[in-house]
Amino acid sequence: MSLRALGSLGFPTRLLKGQDIAQGALLRKQAGGEPYALLVVPGGSAQLKAEALGDAGKRAICDYIRQGGCYLGFCGGAGLALTLPQSRGLGLCPWRRAEYPQRMLHLLSGYVQAEPCPNALTPDWGNHAPSLPVWWPGRFSNSGGDVEVLARYRGPDRDFWIADIALDSVPKRIFEEWKRLYGINLTADFLADTELMVTGRYGKGRYVLSYSHLETPDSSEANAWLVHILKALTCVSAASESVPAWNFLFKRKTPDPGIPPLLSELLSRIRDLVDLAMEHRLFFARTPWLVGWKQGLPGAMCNNLLAATVASCSVLPGREALRFWSESESEITSLVESFFAGAEGYLLAARLMETMHASMTGVMDRGSLVRERDRLFGHPMLGKGILGRLLFLLEEYLYLCIADRGCREVLLLE
Repeated sequence: MSLRALGSLGFPTRLLKGQDIAQGALLRKQAGGEPYALLVVPGGSAQLKAEALGDAGKRAICDYIRQGGCYLGFCGGAGLALTLPQSRGLGLCPWRRAEYPQRMLHLLSGYVQAEPCPNALTPDWGNHAPSLPVWWPGRFSNSGGDVEVLARYRGPDRDFWIADIALDSVPKRIFEEWKRLYGINLTADFLADTELMVTGRYGKGRYVLSYSHLETPDSSEANAWLVHILKALTCVSAASESVPAWNFLFKRKTPDPGIPPLLSELLSRIRDLVDLAMEHRLFFARTPWLVGWKQGLPGAMCNNLLAATVASCSVLPGREALRFWSESESEITSLVESFFAGAEGYLLAARLMETMHASMTGVMDRGSLVRERDRLFGHPMLGKGILGRLLFLLEEYLYLCIADRGCREVLLLE
């Protein structure tokens, strides 16, 4: 999503892997060029990012910022920059990540009203509270130090959900009844006045950390703030002011004949799997680029695989990408067959479990279902499983496609 946004806004972009950064790519010493103006770190798992970077990569980022570079992190990319236990984070920002008092309160998604704070990195919103998207964000723990707040949460806005419950669909009086009868608070009022976006200095450089995904497609106020930050940090003006809609759930473009046949087949099969889950009311269309899912089901992982496959089918491969695909095709074939052989049965078993739970509790072994989910889909933030390995190979292929073709090909990720 970040890569697509930067490309559609017209910013020159190079996609880097952890090992590239560890080998000095940010400072471009080997190429004899000037250091890059900005490192954008997208959402996802901060832990997996730290593992991909390794100690050398983390040191390289810190050296780059210390010498005058800039860092923009969204969600998991913001979390990576914090001061985390056991040196898992970069320590660019002295703040830590706050824990949620209830796990349910981490399951937030949709739009929030933001309270902007005066700063050169903040557009002039006047008295307006911009509507910004959050997708299962972490929280900052204010530990003091020289950190400036760019925005705070004011409260939930349109299309705001906790897990698979849309707050707009629940009468306000019901929230009070839930608190009184069951001790559950789903109003999200705990967000009010907590920090959403911060910035600070690290050596000669600067970081901007946002738990709002400003790169969200078709999100005008978030996109405008992103453009403002990018210009302030890089002195480069955007070619566009907004990120176009991304409609891969419903817009089903036939892949180009130059795409490897197995990749086209994978796209067809993951679409069929998502359609099956929607037909049985396990998944639903949350946005044109994001499925929603009933709590506990692997909707996030299926959406990741669908998005990666759509993107991979949207860029014609060059020599290196085709070589990698040829070398990996046997493994990919095996993974595809193993995954889809079990995934359809798992989703239908989850539907059956839901149906039987009220009247025939215990007739199905929930532990077996959980183990099968983990074997097939892995963990939404930690990867693994058959899907995790398949996604790793797809992302390597896509990386090589973009490296072959150049950053402008990002515009084709539709």
